[in-house]
Amino acid sequence: MTTPLLSVKNLTVDFHTQEGVTRAVNNISFDIPAGKTVGIVGESGSGKSVTSLAVMGLLQKPAGKVESGQILFNGNDLLLNNEDQMRKIRGNEISMIFQEPMTSLNPVFKVGAQIAEVLTIHKNMNKKQAWDRAVDLMNQVGIPSPAQSAHKYPHEMSGGQKQRVMIAMAIANEPKLLIADEPTTALDVTIQKQVIELMMNLQQQYKMSMMFITHDLGVIGDLADDVVVMYRSNIVEQNHVKSIYEGAKHPYTKGLLACRPNLGANPRRLLTVSDFMNEEGKELVVPAERLTVYDKELIPSHQGEGTLLEIKNLTTNFPIKGGLFGRTIDHVHAVNDVSFKIQKGKTFGLVGESGCGKTTLGRTILRLIEPSAGNIIYNGQDITNIYGEELRLLRRKMQIIFQDPYSSLNPRMTVGEILAEPLIIHGIGNSKAARLDMAKELMDKVGLKVMHLNRYPHEFSGGQRQRICIARALMLRPEFVVCDESVSALDVSIQAQVLNLLLDLQDEFKLTYIFISHDLSVVNFISDEVAVMYGGKIVEMGAASKIYQNPSMEYTKSLLSAIPKGQPKHF
Repeated sequence: MTTPLLSVKNLTVDFHTQEGVTRAVNNISFDIPAGKTVGIVGESGSGKSVTSLAVMGLLQKPAGKVESGQILFNGNDLLLNNEDQMRKIRGNEISMIFQEPMTSLNPVFKVGAQIAEVLTIHKNMNKKQAWDRAVDLMNQVGIPSPAQSAHKYPHEMSGGQKQRVMIAMAIANEPKLLIADEPTTALDVTIQKQVIELMMNLQQQYKMSMMFITHDLGVIGDLADDVVVMYRSNIVEQNHVKSIYEGAKHPYTKGLLACRPNLGANPRRLLTVSDFMNEEGKELVVPAERLTVYDKELIPSHQGEGTLLEIKNLTTNFPIKGGLFGRTIDHVHAVNDVSFKIQKGKTFGLVGESGCGKTTLGRTILRLIEPSAGNIIYNGQDITNIYGEELRLLRRKMQIIFQDPYSSLNPRMTVGEILAEPLIIHGIGNSKAARLDMAKELMDKVGLKVMHLNRYPHEFSGGQRQRICIARALMLRPEFVVCDESVSALDVSIQAQVLNLLLDLQDEFKLTYIFISHDLSVVNFISDEVAVMYGGKIVEMGAASKIYQNPSMEYTKSLLSAIPKGQPKHF
């Protein structure tokens, strides 16, 4: 039997902090054969990234410590190497693509120089040789006009292009093992597909092994040979990818496979991991009614009760300034002559790639950005040109849930203060105790405990912070809510819970949603009607089922074809 390129044996990692010892990885073992891809799957906090950092010798010290085990690379235990020895291996024989390219790239250096630096350190190339090779690598990973793009700074590139720069840096020295830590999280589905195909092609070209870390089993099916499933620091299941998809054994794996929206079925509520197992990890029998597929159009709560919002020829422009005196020389048409209607109690999905104008449209409707032309008619009233007190009163009825819950919550305020703030601004509640009672009620509605009111945002997980943002948006009892990419960066297991919560709250409070996302399967699940945006315009619009079953535009077809199929590449 061939010796695997990487063999992790009985690895245990603890973090020692003032609060005590936290076990991040608990006695795990797995192998990565030469030339193969192994997917490490699990939700945030399961130990996936800590495992990869242990392999790279990048655990945060002195807090992070490998307590026991071996990490054998080409038969040699990496844990026995000193820092100088590891520095020769890192970036040369083992490379890593980190999750967030913007924080991994140095903002003050051009991207070409950052790729070239890897080559000058490990390959002893001179500056010209390294620069030429960097441009060649940028061409290999599909960055347009590589010779010109090499002179750009990270902030001048899109998210997908920055991720390609990270891949170019990782493969610069033709490593034997490539570790990819959530390289496609929060990317548009089309960019995600391109990045996955690129990594598969590069793996074959350079004969690399790959450790691909993700929370989404649907993504793993497209590129992995074997799968390792982690849950709460332990490996709960590992097998060939086909065996995992056809016959998962552990309830957590079954939950991960079931919780992602599926274009072929339209359940009223998504299954979640908690349907398959309890907190103690004991397997549960999924009730038959949770497996029922519904027709949205026959559900009473999804019947419209008249038009709540009508958008007529809405346009939002942003000026481009230039010249010596900073005059306006042109405009970017972020939203260009958009028109549609939303019925009361319905969900209107907005789909499209980054930069298509989805978020700008949502914020313009709420008058957080001023429109350049057109009309916004809310409940029969033209609100395009209202200001002051009249606009403030209207905002009690219209709220937004932002994409990044952490940056939209004040880190210096407790959750109780965050929820009470809109009540104080709008003069609701005659006392602090009354406002606290209202906050407690909403905390219960969104599935959080009353004791959490005294905690700060950093003390919560990503999914919990998103629930806090939902509670804050509902504190004023609005009629209309814009959900702006509100589940895009969440683990698929948490995403299913939040989507179910949004639907439950819609039924209870008779809410009307605009749901903005680049994930078409999510939009299909939650929406009654869908509009596809491209270049600031709506290029296709109609009932969700019709758009997905019979798209008329090539752009819509390309978006649909980019969705991970949730089936192994070997099928």
